[in-house]
Amino acid sequence: MRLSAAFILAASLVITTGPASQAQTADPAPASAAPASIGTTAFDEAVERAAILNVVAEMQAAWNRGDYRGYMQGFKNPDVVFVSNGRIKDGWQGALDEYVRNYGPTPESRGELTFSEMTVEFLAPDAAQLIGRYRLIRPENSMEGINTRLFRKVDGRWVIALNHVSARPIETP
Repeated sequence: MRLSAAFILAASLVITTGPASQAQTADPAPASAAPASIGTTAFDEAVERAAILNVVAEMQAAWNRGDYRGYMQGFKNPDVVFVSNGRIKDGWQGALDEYVRNYGPTPESRGELTFSEMTVEFLAPDAAQLIGRYRLIRPENSMEGINTRLFRKVDGRWVIALNHVSARPIETP
């Protein structure tokens, strides 16, 4: 049920910021234009995109130094929705517990994580979709895949509210 609510929220954001809602304004902006403002603060797409990409860079650095809790700071706590391996995971704490259990304390078991080819699309001044690739290289069970992430700006900070991962195993030399 939480997943349905997240998808409804994402869909409603797309609907309310899409071309139909723009057509109702006196001077419609192009479909690719970012929202003009939030409250009284001007929306600067380049600044907000950089902030989102910085969250991902901080997550990557935290993972690679073995700081799972630091990695999890990029996610909305406690009610982030994780979808992977055909299932919905148990929020923030459940994901943290699973990372610690499945990836362990050593650099070899954890592997080296890299995010790349990320695109950010703003759905509203406080919502953005990020789609990008990731690669996790380990001596065993290396994988790569795609992340689809719904970012929300909460208390002035971008966090991942919905994270969907599709992965496939890869062979490493």
